[in-house]
Amino acid sequence: MKVFRGAYTALITPMLENGEVDYDGFRELVRFQLQEGIDGLVPLGTTGETPTLEEAEEEKLLKIAVEEVRGRIPIIAGAGSNSTKYTVKYVKRARDLGADAALVVTPYYNKPNDAGLLRHFEAAAIEGGLPVIIYNIASRTGRNIPPTLMKALARIPGIIGVKEASGDLAQMGDIIRDTAGPGKAGGFTVLSGDDAFTLPLMALGGDGVISVISNLIPDRIAALVRACQAGDFAEGRRLHYQLLPLIKTAFIETNPIPIKAAMTWAGLPGGPPRLPLGSLSPENEKSLYAVLEDLGITKDSRRQK
Repeated sequence: MKVFRGAYTALITPMLENGEVDYDGFRELVRFQLQEGIDGLVPLGTTGETPTLEEAEEEKLLKIAVEEVRGRIPIIAGAGSNSTKYTVKYVKRARDLGADAALVVTPYYNKPNDAGLLRHFEAAAIEGGLPVIIYNIASRTGRNIPPTLMKALARIPGIIGVKEASGDLAQMGDIIRDTAGPGKAGGFTVLSGDDAFTLPLMALGGDGVISVISNLIPDRIAALVRACQAGDFAEGRRLHYQLLPLIKTAFIETNPIPIKAAMTWAGLPGGPPRLPLGSLSPENEKSLYAVLEDLGITKDSRRQK
């Protein structure tokens, strides 16, 4: 049985209008996720705007998540950097603060070769002392991890899975096929890093999703994943197509700009993004708000029900 399976939320970091972190709002979001039945949480990811957070802010956010969860569901803490030294430091911090695993992104901008990637992730897992889930997202990092290299990484002790956001369904299938089985105790967890690929990835034998839109609708994403886990792909397709307009408009601009706007409109803590991310354009505001109204997610649409 794999440990890290199901629907996980890549948590936003709510902000106050003055740009400060809304810690009370973050606590409220964690409680909301627990109440709505999410399987796990991923604080301090890029959806949480970690490139603009200070270390003290990150530590306080992770402490709040651990305090609220109290071991009821797994916490995978974002711990990536384009420096191996700092990545190890952040994995150790996640371990010391009570996270269950660390999410470690491919080093960005550096574009390391295969030998460098192997040593980077090995250091994160072995020196960091916490199970590591790789985050493969070439659109953000400039470096894809192909199936052959992922298979080699999966053999390293402590590397237990991947958040696969390549956008390449054939690659996802190859990774699931090549990393499954007796070579890894309990298997190698493959989670979708893209809401649009949750259903197809699970149909190929994947294990779930680290979702952005589950910030807003954790119950519906959990339902989609559980339908797929049960082999009920008819129900999975129904939920997928029901949510597809939201999935598309939630990424109409750079994540997490749209989802933070949507959270605010739904009456949940969201607030503005931090610079260099700007606010959602007026045209895209209209498109996103219309989708939320259709799904009954805005405060106004909820009142009418």
